[in-house]
Amino acid sequence: MDQSQAPLLDALADYHRKNGYGFTPPGHRQGKGTDDRVLAVLGKEPFRADVLATGGLDDRRTRGKFLARAEELMADAVGAQTAFFSTCGSSLSVKAAMMAVAGGADGGLLVPRDSHKSIVAGLIFSGVRPRWITPRWDSEHHFSHPPSPEQVRAAWEKHPDAAGALIVSPSP
Repeated sequence: MDQSQAPLLDALADYHRKNGYGFTPPGHRQGKGTDDRVLAVLGKEPFRADVLATGGLDDRRTRGKFLARAEELMADAVGAQTAFFSTCGSSLSVKAAMMAVAGGADGGLLVPRDSHKSIVAGLIFSGVRPRWITPRWDSEHHFSHPPSPEQVRAAWEKHPDAAGALIVSPSP
């Protein structure tokens, strides 16, 4: 597989060459509706790239297959059978992953006590039972580190029926 391909980047460049204008989220309309104070600091360029994959770069039936081709390339690059890109934000993706792995599992999910709020919201939303792991505290720098491999191993031994472990680094 030719890993030099960049289907989403190519689609974005084509979108700009055609002077496209989306009628879908995000509401800033590629910078046109952005607050002047934000534009004074960031400029319009970051917003020009914020285009939906469907309804923006591709049509609603995804006939261009830009996203599918990029996912195939990613799967090949990391040796996976399939790869899925999140096009709806990381917090929603965390919740979806939690429900896919541990939703309905009696053993719950191993998670650090200092988990990101998206994980805590996912626990509440899904009803998945948390199996807490105490993070390692760094008193010199005053922040926590993710659980060590030994801590995770001990948590697995204590909760062998856990459906998985969700550890995000850096912690919040």
